[in-house]
Amino acid sequence: MNPVRLAVIGAGAIGRKHIEVIQQSSESILVALADPSEQAKELADALGVEWYADINDMLDEVKPDGVINATPNTLHVPCAMACVARAIPVLVEKPVAESPERARELVDAARRNNVPVLVGHHRRHNALTAAAKALIDGGKLGKIVAVSAHWMLQKPDDYFDVSWRREPGAGPLLVNLVHDIDLMRYLLGEIAEVQAMASSETRGFANEDSAVVNLRFACGTLGSAVLSDCSVSPWSWEMNSAENPIYAHTPENCYLISGSQGALAIPQMRWWRYGEKTGWHEPLISETLPVDAIDPFILQLNHFIAVIRGEATPIIDAADALRSLEVIDEIRQAI
Repeated sequence: MNPVRLAVIGAGAIGRKHIEVIQQSSESILVALADPSEQAKELADALGVEWYADINDMLDEVKPDGVINATPNTLHVPCAMACVARAIPVLVEKPVAESPERARELVDAARRNNVPVLVGHHRRHNALTAAAKALIDGGKLGKIVAVSAHWMLQKPDDYFDVSWRREPGAGPLLVNLVHDIDLMRYLLGEIAEVQAMASSETRGFANEDSAVVNLRFACGTLGSAVLSDCSVSPWSWEMNSAENPIYAHTPENCYLISGSQGALAIPQMRWWRYGEKTGWHEPLISETLPVDAIDPFILQLNHFIAVIRGEATPIIDAADALRSLEVIDEIRQAI
């Protein structure tokens, strides 16, 4: 079978990550890069692929089999819509849009044109996530009582040299917490109610730098999330999961899930439970679940290739990603 011809829109950090993964795959080939910056042109020249400043020119002239949309948040929908209008399957980086209203436009267009849209919540592809979901769905933890999620780290000052990262909508709620909300929804079901507070006092930008969120899931589970991009901390998915080597690895956990029959700490995958007798006077038994370390971006690309070939449906499409975005919007309103 011939390799799938892929184009990438956006040559920032995440776009370059996608390009790196495409180059590792024998099932895909990079044929074009669209991004008006001079750095993108230089990258395309170095890669030996076509460069375009305008995405429409690229889509019309190259006619790729699929497109990876790694643009800033506000460009996710217009770039994806351009692909959908041409019946080209597209992988849109998360969040699917900057607002639920914009996301609904894409959902409607994808349904109307019957074009698959995969959203880049790559943690759903992680083998850690698959192992956790199997344990939960298999009833090993019993009824899930509570979950706590932590995303706390210190983004370097030069991260904010890019102006849009200092503006409303580019804070950790939409850029980072949306990952945690999506993963908790995937593991535990829909979120029915939220409470939240936020602060921007440390960095003083137009967007938040810290927030705390309380959650009530439709199944009755209670949850909390604490996030900050200005605090020194070892607790975040990026640092704990070791899925991306650009982040310093800290062997800690950022998700604690407790049920009526057991508990699970993620991503170290420590499973806790009682033996024959239960209660706080009894010793807990624990074991570490074995999980193969596979780059989830590779697994995501493999899935996208299967989607393009008609062999699979998106594990998270625009409509599913919209629900995570709606929860973030509900958190903003609560704040």
